[in-house]
This record gives sequence, structure tokens and C-alpha cells, in this order.
Amino acid sequence: MTYGATILDAEGLRLSAEEKAFFRDANPFGFILFARNIESADQTRALCEDFREAVGRDCLITIDQEGGRVQRLRAPLARDWLPPLDHVQRAGAGAERAMYLRYRLIAHELRALGIDSNCAPVGDVACAVTHPFLKNRCYGSDAAAVARLGRAVAEAHLDGGVLPVLKHLPGHGRATADSHKDLPRVSAPAAELEQADFAAFQALNDLPMAMTAHLVYEAYDAERPATVSPVMTQLIRETIGFDGLLMSDDISMKALRGAPQDIARATIAAGCDVVLFCNAPLAERRAVAEAAGQMTTAAQSRAEVALAARKAPAELDIQAAEDELAALMGGQVYG
Repeated sequence: MTYGATILDAEGLRLSAEEKAFFRDANPFGFILFARNIESADQTRALCEDFREAVGRDCLITIDQEGGRVQRLRAPLARDWLPPLDHVQRAGAGAERAMYLRYRLIAHELRALGIDSNCAPVGDVACAVTHPFLKNRCYGSDAAAVARLGRAVAEAHLDGGVLPVLKHLPGHGRATADSHKDLPRVSAPAAELEQADFAAFQALNDLPMAMTAHLVYEAYDAERPATVSPVMTQLIRETIGFDGLLMSDDISMKALRGAPQDIARATIAAGCDVVLFCNAPLAERRAVAEAAGQMTTAAQSRAEVALAARKAPAELDIQAAEDELAALMGGQVYG
């Protein structure tokens, strides 16, 4: 079975008859959940079942559950976490273990609801100019430390039966604008980018999935954001060395201009394997699915390798994990 080259969302708490029919025909690779899709544990599990029944397989269902501002699940369904950077700073020398435990608990929360992927770790390296929308979502300002923490986050997800999605390749840390609203441009020379921003992702290039950044990197391609730039995709594949499944960030974000179906075509033509498209009416989702088409042979192969990385969760002693994390964090674990 060849998958559709899309990851799509739902309008509400359950799929409508029209959405079910559309997803059956389009067969998207997977789905993503937002806060509007989540009301209760039973309802969320039922929605995940809707998705899987619509496509007739155990498809990937992902979410943004970083903690801090970016977490779609909130109490009582999930713990309310500190922003990642605050968590790292509070844990100090114990940050790697603290991040592992944090995301091992998050993975447990996700799996309990039928969700088997998370858009984390964040491999972006923070710096003095990092826009506030991203700054405290980062793990630090040193590429090597960010990579170590990113590895801990990824392993926590995998141990919990959740597929991690590394973001945002090839590096969002120097952006001075919010790509949800504007198109950021990065003017740093190639040598600086390779030594810092790209280095964190190189150290994590064996992860099964990753997400692109909607940024223009003027040193490489002064005209096109990375998501729609063949030059940047080649850099991600060859310089960074990432050979996993490459998905776009949401193409409905304002950093990208044009009709969604045209952006979808450009994203696939640039070399992305999968188009993420969210927060749009059904007619636009149909148009994007048609424009993205089916996965290429190479993309399908990478998708199958990624899905094979989903494992049954290892056993977890919740109380012991919480106690250890509290000790590492000096007692303040949650936001």
C-alpha cells in the first residue's frame, strides 16, 4: 500500500462522514491532533480509532506536546510542564536525565490516548536573536549540549513507543520572526551555520523522522524557504546527513505564500517526503492531498523504516520516574 504524501488533521472531536470518506480515498500517511480535537480521554481515543479505521491501518498519529506553551494536551489528561529551556536550566547537571524522564512520562501520556508520535525533540540552537516564539522551546545555546539533550528526548519517546519528529531542519534558532506569521530570513554565513545550527542536527541525523523550517537561508538559497527549496533539501540530506522521513512544517503557516495546493506541489518537488497541512476547510485539504499525490518510492521506503521504529513501550514505574525527576528538579517539575 502506497501512502498519500500528507499528514492531515480533523475539524472537531470526531470525524464527520465527509472526512471519513476523504481520508479513505486520500490515504494520508498520518494525522495530527490539536487542542480543538481533545475533550476527554475516551473521546481522544475514539478519534484516533476513527483515523485508523478511515485508512484501514495502524497509521501514525502525531501531536505537538513539547511542554510549556506548546502542548495540546493539558490537565487532567496530561501534566502541565515547564517550558523546555526552563526545565533544562532548573535541572542543571542532571538535565539529560531530567529531559529523558520528562519525555518518557509524556510518551506514556500519549500512548494512553492512542497517540504514537510527537513533534519533538527540538534541535534548534538558541542564540541572542532567537524570536520569543521559539526561545524557551529550545534546549540551550550550545550545539553539542542541544544534541545530547535532543538524543535523550528522542530515546525517551522511542522507549515509550512513540515516534519522535526532530525539528526544525536545518535550524530555526537564528530566526528573528515567527514563521507562523512572517517569513524569517537568516543572513549568517554558511560556515557559522554549519558549525553551530547544523551541527546539532548532524548529531541526530539517524532519527526516523524530521520536520523542515520555513526559513530563507541566504547563504544557500536567497529566494526560497527551506521547505520549498531543493538546495536546502539537498543540504539536509547530504551536509546534515539526515536520511529519515522528511516532513514539512505546516504549509498553512504565513511564512509561505500562495495557494495551499501550489505550496504542496513545491514542497514535494523540493524533496520533502510528506506535506503537513493543518487548520483548513475540507475543500482545501482535498486540494492539498491531490496536489501532494502518493509518496515516491524513496519516500515510501523511508516511511516504512520510520513506522518500523515504533515499538511496544517498555515498562515504566510512574511513581519512581516522578520521584527521580522531582529530585533532579529540586521539587519544581511542572508549570
